[in-house]
This record gives sequence, C-alpha cells and structure tokens, in this order.
Amino acid sequence: MRKTHLFLAGLVASVWMSQAAFAQVGQGQGQGQGQGQLPAVREVTVGINDAFVPGGFDSEADSYVVVSGIFPNGCYHWKGGEVKHVSSTYHEIRSKAMVSQGMCIMMLIPFTKEVRLGKLEAGSHTLKFVNGDGTYLEKKLSVE
Repeated sequence: MRKTHLFLAGLVASVWMSQAAFAQVGQGQGQGQGQGQLPAVREVTVGINDAFVPGGFDSEADSYVVVSGIFPNGCYHWKGGEVKHVSSTYHEIRSKAMVSQGMCIMMLIPFTKEVRLGKLEAGSHTLKFVNGDGTYLEKKLSVE
C-alpha cells in the first residue's frame, strides 16, 4: 500500500513539473539548452505543398491565399505568412513557424493556414511561395 502511495505521489509531481515547464516555453521563456534551462525557440521558413488562390478580389478589398503543408514533428507551430511586395504585381510569400528544441511528438502534422496579402492594385499578380530550402511554387492572382 505504501509503495502505491509513493508511486502516485511521484507520478503527480512529475506531471505537475512537466506542465510548468511547458507553460514557461509557451510564454517564450526558453532561451537556452544548458542544464536547468528550457529549450530554445527559433523561427524557420517551412515548405508548403500547395497554395489555394481564390478569385473575385478587387482593389478595394484585402486579398489572401490559403497555404497547406506538413510540419515534420510536433515541435513546429504556425507563426504566420511573411509577404514581401517585390513590385506592385510581384509578391514573395514565406510560411513561418516557430520550432522548439527538445522532446517532440514524432509524427507528421498537416497544416492549412490563411495568409493575408493586403490590398493589391488591379491587374494580374504573380505570387511566389518560397520554401525554406530555396525551392518555390508560383501562382497567379487576378485583381479586378
């Protein structure tokens, strides 16, 4: 009976400590990997598998696209899309994620996210979706 109580007390303590550690990582306090420190978090550009470009935008409304891809493990969390307007009709989009260094669930995690492009002038626009390894996917967007 006493061994069971000790085991349960140890189990509760380990769960409580792990939840406290994850809460601190979620608050951005993990800044190193030394002993007693929480895992570092860094921003990376992730690859996308496809991009959906809806139609029907006009120059008075915000344009957007929907990107989809797969994170390699559970340490990746969507941060957002980074849009660089190279010219008035040529735009580069990078999908960004935050990656924590440490123990992660090792499974592929699919994602589908909206990326806002802002208001674009009327005409045909080229969208270049740049992946982290330098490869890219180009799509066309028509704004009325």
